[in-house]
Amino acid sequence: MKIFKYIGIAAFALMAVSCNNDDDVATDGGVDTDFTGTFAQEDQMGRPGINTVFTPTDADENQFNVTTPANQLSFQPTFQSRIEAYYAAYSQTAGTTLEYENNILGVDLPTLTTVLAIDVLQVSPNADTSYFNPNTGVPLTGRTLEDDVIDVSLILLFGGNDGMRFTSPTNLVSDNVGVEAGAASSSFPYLTAARF
Repeated sequence: MKIFKYIGIAAFALMAVSCNNDDDVATDGGVDTDFTGTFAQEDQMGRPGINTVFTPTDADENQFNVTTPANQLSFQPTFQSRIEAYYAAYSQTAGTTLEYENNILGVDLPTLTTVLAIDVLQVSPNADTSYFNPNTGVPLTGRTLEDDVIDVSLILLFGGNDGMRFTSPTNLVSDNVGVEAGAASSSFPYLTAARF
């Protein structure tokens, strides 16, 4: 459910940013959305959870959310130091020195945090759409509803060069939340029915 929530929020944010005065009210699937008025960008989420996890304060997170991708590279040093701090904290817990090692894509920490700091979702028109498929090794060619973007992010951050570095005793490469069972809607906002 969490993944669909993030995708729904991101899709809504993209739709809100691209609106103009020609379509003040949109109806889709029985839901009326009023687009009249003036909008201000409050959030963005090309890659769910990244700015929430890697910005140290609420003020930093809010600043990231209103920074255009062309200027987000300024957050790279913050993201990198945050990840280094996570490794330092985990080192204390483990009782040994642990540092980031190049991930399953062979990417070092400065390069990874450079990619993550620019919050856009790349799409490749000439490859399978996938946030990351370990079976094909194709990374960041888009995102499908079935992609577990949080687990992929954790694997890239903590999985090391085989993607399985920290799986025991503490599993750092998964949030252990699977894709929700059931088919997602084929229309916006692509959600499954709520379950209680």
